[in-house]
Amino acid sequence: MRITVFGAAGAVGGRVVAEALARGHEVTAVVRDPARFPLLPPAAHARTGDASDVADVADVAALSAGQDLVISATRPAPGHEADLVTTAKALLAGVARTGVRLLLVGGAAGLTVPGTGGLTVVETPDFPPSWRPIALACNAQLEVCRAEPGVDWAYVSPPALLEPGERTGRYRLGGDELLVDAEGRSAISMEDFAVALLDEAERPRHHRARFTIGY
Repeated sequence: MRITVFGAAGAVGGRVVAEALARGHEVTAVVRDPARFPLLPPAAHARTGDASDVADVADVAALSAGQDLVISATRPAPGHEADLVTTAKALLAGVARTGVRLLLVGGAAGLTVPGTGGLTVVETPDFPPSWRPIALACNAQLEVCRAEPGVDWAYVSPPALLEPGERTGRYRLGGDELLVDAEGRSAISMEDFAVALLDEAERPRHHRARFTIGY
């Protein structure tokens, strides 16, 4: 496959690029700053691009043209959480021009928590107040996707804990409910998260829908 990855030098994006290359796919790895090119694998096609400009979606359109899939794993700097919404709008507008499928890495805040009577993650009493801005921005990001009628998108919510770890190739898929293991833990390694994303890339199961991944 020919895959474009935005946020390719980030923690999740870098693992997505590595997993895609390991499977033999052709990867266009997009970063905003060319100074980050050394962080990208030599086998990737390094490109600069800005996925957040709603007024001019030329970068997204140009970098998705002729591709089979666009994966976005961008994360905003603290204080710029609203960029998630503008970036989602620009990505959707860009791929709408080219007809390419979009796989968007989002947040877990809007997932319902088992055993709480339907409370979402952000609504639970122990949710850290300092995380609310990014959590609410992720919820708004999903709503932007749901309002787009003409794009084949999928929105991927991680579990409560997503951190570097081991690649086991093992994971579970869910829909709108937070995945929790037998010990009550909601987690997955970034490596296995990337495995699940590439499995979805190769064998699409979710269209115009949110899904989640966890152990």
